[in-house]
Amino acid sequence: MAATDITKITEKSSWQDITEGNQIYAAGTSRLFNTGEWRTQTPVFHSEKCKQCLLCVPVCPDSSIPVCESKREDFDYDHCKGCGICAKVCPFDAISMKEGQ
Repeated sequence: MAATDITKITEKSSWQDITEGNQIYAAGTSRLFNTGEWRTQTPVFHSEKCKQCLLCVPVCPDSSIPVCESKREDFDYDHCKGCGICAKVCPFDAISMKEGQ
């Protein structure tokens, strides 16, 4: 029977184990997939400049800026794709972008 749960489909799944058209019927989550390796630029968090305004948090399309007790923490590099939106919205230059991973 073809797998309809995304957690059961891997690069080792044979074509017989995949649904027609590779359709997924069950819910999946990006937390299971470390997509940060796609990055060509990496954000760098400068905590000494950060004023904890949290303007960077809602603009991150990958939810890669964790917040704990109303304070932002370092990036979740397993999921950050390096788009740089957070660096552009930071009014305090607490986030810079560097080339590579």
